[in-house]
Amino acid sequence: MTKNNTDVAVIGAGPAGLSAAFVLSENHKDVVVLEMSDQVGGISRTIERDGFRFDIGGHRFFTKDEEVDQFFKDILGEEAIWVQRSSKIYYLGKYFDYPLKPANAIFGMGVGTTARCLADYGYVKIRNVFGKPEIVSLEDWVSNEFGRELFKLFFKNYTEKVWGIDCSQIEAEWAAQRIKGLSLRVAVKDALFPQKNGKVATLIDKFLYPRLGIGRISERLAEDVEKLGNEVLMQSRVTAVNHDAGQITSLDVESGEGSYQLEVESLCSSMPLTELVLAMRPEAPVEVVEAVHKLRYRDLVTVNLMIDKPEVTDQTWIYIHDPSFKLGRIHEPRNWSSAMAPEGKSSIVAEYFCFEGDDIWNTDDQALIDLTVDDLGRRLGFLNKEEVIGGFVVRVPKAYPMYELGYEGPLNIIRDYISSFDNLEIVGRYGTYKYNNMDHSMKTGILAARNILGESHDVWDVNAEKEYHEEKVLEK
Repeated sequence: MTKNNTDVAVIGAGPAGLSAAFVLSENHKDVVVLEMSDQVGGISRTIERDGFRFDIGGHRFFTKDEEVDQFFKDILGEEAIWVQRSSKIYYLGKYFDYPLKPANAIFGMGVGTTARCLADYGYVKIRNVFGKPEIVSLEDWVSNEFGRELFKLFFKNYTEKVWGIDCSQIEAEWAAQRIKGLSLRVAVKDALFPQKNGKVATLIDKFLYPRLGIGRISERLAEDVEKLGNEVLMQSRVTAVNHDAGQITSLDVESGEGSYQLEVESLCSSMPLTELVLAMRPEAPVEVVEAVHKLRYRDLVTVNLMIDKPEVTDQTWIYIHDPSFKLGRIHEPRNWSSAMAPEGKSSIVAEYFCFEGDDIWNTDDQALIDLTVDDLGRRLGFLNKEEVIGGFVVRVPKAYPMYELGYEGPLNIIRDYISSFDNLEIVGRYGTYKYNNMDHSMKTGILAARNILGESHDVWDVNAEKEYHEEKVLEK
């Protein structure tokens, strides 16, 4: 660390924090980015091992915001490539196209089951003409939109695997926000009569992706911030956020070179909102701290395998709905970009959704690798054990904010407290405690930077527009 003060400190070197730092740097602000790990990107980083490149789960880039779209393309230039989407759901020992294709669903589920689903769907639509039932939970919302039969077949098992709680305990707001673009009518119409333009976000069949992995977004932003004369400091953990009279005044930072205090004029934070509150000095009021302890996150473990053959699957994603599997989703990086694996070889990223400290989280790395290889080989038939030439495990705490019933009350208490600081901006999925897509996170960074520069934008409103929403029951 070469200085003890800066115009703006940015906590977190993911897409949101670095987007803010880049805009501020372009506008001649003195900026210091503080990242607690040894790599930029956060949950959207790319890890390189022995010529293989692994994203922490599959992260595609899609946006209907023209500014963010151009921002992304300007950052990556010729590194941005188009990827054709091809995804499957594994359930009942069969593969279903995702999004829905009627013929595949009929032959996969059987005519009888399909008829029951369609009849149930028709019933709820007719019933809703005469008055909708009270919608409280995700279960209520999905059952009312698609019928209970489809809810039980294609939503319940996977959603509960992802979140670790019953669908009746997840806020309906989450379902409305994340599934709003999809309806059975639209899915069937799109499958039977494909549209060249105007598809809802859920049904897009291609997406942009950096040729060398999603982490290149953050890597390129960090490079540009440093070229503009500012600092991106790794292994720098913020341990306290000091404030006085409604102003953030300084940060206590622990780094590999020791501890120090950094004075700031403004703070832009993408650290988990709950951790930010607990780091406040003087401490936040008791009711705010109590609210923090009522909010939870879902955590993630990925098992990353190196494979000695050119292709394992022909899919971008495969969602494992079957509850007998602990793994939730797999993707094959080489199917996103051939540069993600050495010539003649491929790889697999298997995702396990869990809570920090539970059985999956605490399972030994080699045992997780063995479990994954057995499931992909003996149970799914994708590979032989001998074809696996390496593997490693990544644990990601606080990967997803949880929209449990009643979460809005505590969150609003925290938001009111955070909003009381004139020179504090919060950004990103972690910072806003909102299950943002990547373009939303980048947008929050851009708008937060503009607020610091003197404009007025409500960062909390990002990801409120209907046209953004994608079906995140499955994707993330």
